[in-house]
Amino acid sequence: MRRIALITEIVAPYRIPVFNALAQHDNIDLHVVFLAETDPELRQWAIYRDEINFSHEILPSWRVRAGKMNWLLNRGIRSALNRNHPDVIICGGYNYVSSWTALLWARRRRVPFILWSESNAYDRRRGYAWVEFLKAYFLGRCNGFAVPGRASLDYLRSLGAPADRIFIAPNAVDNCFFLRESEQARRQSDALRLQLNLPQRYILFVGRLVREKGVFDLLEAYAKLSGKLRSEVGLVFAGDGTAKQRLIEQAEDIQPGTVFLCGFAQREQLARYYGLAEALVLPTHSDPWGLVVNEGMACGLPIVVSNVAGCAADLVQDGWNGFVVRPGDSGELCTAISSLIEDPERRRRMGERSTERIQQYSPDACAAGLMSAVSVKTAIR
Repeated sequence: MRRIALITEIVAPYRIPVFNALAQHDNIDLHVVFLAETDPELRQWAIYRDEINFSHEILPSWRVRAGKMNWLLNRGIRSALNRNHPDVIICGGYNYVSSWTALLWARRRRVPFILWSESNAYDRRRGYAWVEFLKAYFLGRCNGFAVPGRASLDYLRSLGAPADRIFIAPNAVDNCFFLRESEQARRQSDALRLQLNLPQRYILFVGRLVREKGVFDLLEAYAKLSGKLRSEVGLVFAGDGTAKQRLIEQAEDIQPGTVFLCGFAQREQLARYYGLAEALVLPTHSDPWGLVVNEGMACGLPIVVSNVAGCAADLVQDGWNGFVVRPGDSGELCTAISSLIEDPERRRRMGERSTERIQQYSPDACAAGLMSAVSVKTAIR
């Protein structure tokens, strides 16, 4: 029985199916160490404790925010590792103090250490010289790597990580849940639109309402649609954030048109929003991945995404199941949106292709990728 300690930030609902799948592998004894239960200032996700089918613990934590810096401090990571004495450690990220503590613990005991990283070359969290120095130092002491897709793989290779030690563990959500719930929403479409105050037709954004997610670019692109299209198709923002009030104010100037900000939504309600939408748009300026794209594809939606999103290279094929646009280009974004909402048949075909492609990005596939990373024969450096 191989003991795996997996260190990750919070009890994210999209990770629970992955960890459940990993724990079901033969000869694996998985213990997950959460550095915090949640991050209420950035994410308001519900904690689905009844779905957790793996050994786990949540460490005491304190968050310190200063400007754009977010420090998560913990007590007890050494004790957790000492109690579980793992044969291998998977660590989700290098930007926590506990990640460095775990790396030091592993090196002293010659325990293989696998970095599970989503960073890519477009990540706005990079660029500071001291950050890049620390990152290179950390990567140089890892024994293997797991990444969600091509953008992260290319980035690690550019930093000197050996190609034969990088394994793809494709980012995933519970595809079956989102497909099932979105199909049910479509069967109840009239009642749900009335209940949720949704337009008859709309395009959808899901995520934090902050400038770096491209929300103002999307609003500008919507305003550039013809008046006829805006009178027929609305724009729905599902999420919360510091830009919400300004979005409301700017949306009031768009006539004709319907812009609806529905606030933060848990996964059950999100599936309804996806199910009734005509397309999902993520015009982000920086995003390590963009799991809302997985969710939208599982619900059968065509996707419009910026090329800096980590998921773009793997999930969205321009002109096949959606469109890939440049960040900050509201004109290009408007053209992509117009081509979808004006052509129902193209929209249908692209949605079907999204459903087809996302089947490869399942919790089981992610767990298999992680298993490949921990199973490789790596020398302790």
